[in-house]
Amino acid sequence: MRLPGVADEPRGAALPPGRGRADLPDECLGDLRFRALLSAPDWDALPPAVRRRFSRRLAGGMTAVYVGRVTETRMSRAGWCLAQAARLIGAPLPLARDRDLPAVVAVTEDRRGGGQNWTRLYARHAGFPQIIHSAKRFAGPTGLEEYVGYGIGMALTVHVVTGALVFRSAGYFVQPFGRRLAWPAWLGPGTLTVTHGELGDGAFSFTLDLVHPRAGGLIRQTATFREAGP
Repeated sequence: MRLPGVADEPRGAALPPGRGRADLPDECLGDLRFRALLSAPDWDALPPAVRRRFSRRLAGGMTAVYVGRVTETRMSRAGWCLAQAARLIGAPLPLARDRDLPAVVAVTEDRRGGGQNWTRLYARHAGFPQIIHSAKRFAGPTGLEEYVGYGIGMALTVHVVTGALVFRSAGYFVQPFGRRLAWPAWLGPGTLTVTHGELGDGAFSFTLDLVHPRAGGLIRQTATFREAGP
């Protein structure tokens, strides 16, 4: 299954002995931006499906859509209070301890910022679905940042852990009037970790963990997705 709006790889191209389509040279990939954030051994350690998912640049304003279900959302009392307070900046964190509900993720190219726009829609047991917007941009000291709006963002580091692709926060910042200011660590919400793991048969897992150095685990959300398509 391919991402909507992305051309298939050329058919009939000769492959080096012992290599499959997922192991094509870098010049055959559509998007090397995530690949550039990892060492060659780490990239090669990822399952082929994960490499394909993060090696496709969406073209012509098309959208990649993933559908699935939130399997669990856990949060401490402090985590719940933080999530409600974060409504002031667009509610980027889960708002309720919901589980077994539909979820949809849409990814588009961010032409203005030179990255990707991610829109997540989570159904809720009460009220309208929660919609979370963020933008991943290939910039900053770590080479990758995520913006949630209102001039607030975080630097991200990228890792490979037991075959899963892991994004981990490496400091928060605000940009009032275009000026970047580091968010004091002692005022921060803790370390945010997002893990994309391959499940096979076209499915993958998504896990969000927010852990505070003193308050411990604040929020943990797990979900499973697969690409939407005909």
